This record gives sequence, structure tokens and C-alpha cells, in this order.
Amino acid sequence: MHDEDERRLEYEADPRDRPEPVAIPHTELSADALRGVIDNFILREGTDYGDRIVSHDEKVAQVLLQLERNEARILFDPLDSSVTIVPVATFRRDRDTTRR
Repeated sequence: MHDEDERRLEYEADPRDRPEPVAIPHTELSADALRGVIDNFILREGTDYGDRIVSHDEKVAQVLLQLERNEARILFDPLDSSVTIVPVATFRRDRDTTRR
């Protein structure tokens, strides 16, 4: 078993020991890196817009606006080296429940 796999098993046994995700300010990323993070998030999440067709560029603009308004945050997970975007309310709620 690799060291990384062993660490994951330890954190699954006691999630309180798992390193917390790190918030990355969107302003700290280059334009290309930010676009890559947003593109990856949109393609991975598969948002349902109902009957309305929303272009990929519109979705990118919506996510960027949420980041600029501090309604969403980019998080880096040091355990698996992944990046995601979460609503700030979800980020705060998750942090509050893990601290208890």
C-alpha cells in the first residue's frame, strides 16, 4: 500500500484528522488557471437549468460572478490534490460542523 493510500484510510477512520481544505482566492490565479478551474467545475457538476438552455460561456460568467461577489470559494484539498468550487454558505456550514 502506498503512503497516500494509508493516509486516506487513516482519515476515513477518523475524519477529524483529515487536513482541512485550503481556500484559494480566485484573484491569486492566472486568468488561464481560473478558467480551467471553472471549466472543470462546470463540466463535473452538470447543473440543471430546467427548460432554459444555458451556454457554457454563460455558466462560466455566472460562476466567476459568484467568486467575485464572495458567494463562492475555490477550495484545494491537500489530501487528494483536488480543486473544487463551493458556495460560501456550504463552506462555512461544513467548517462549523467539523469543529464540533
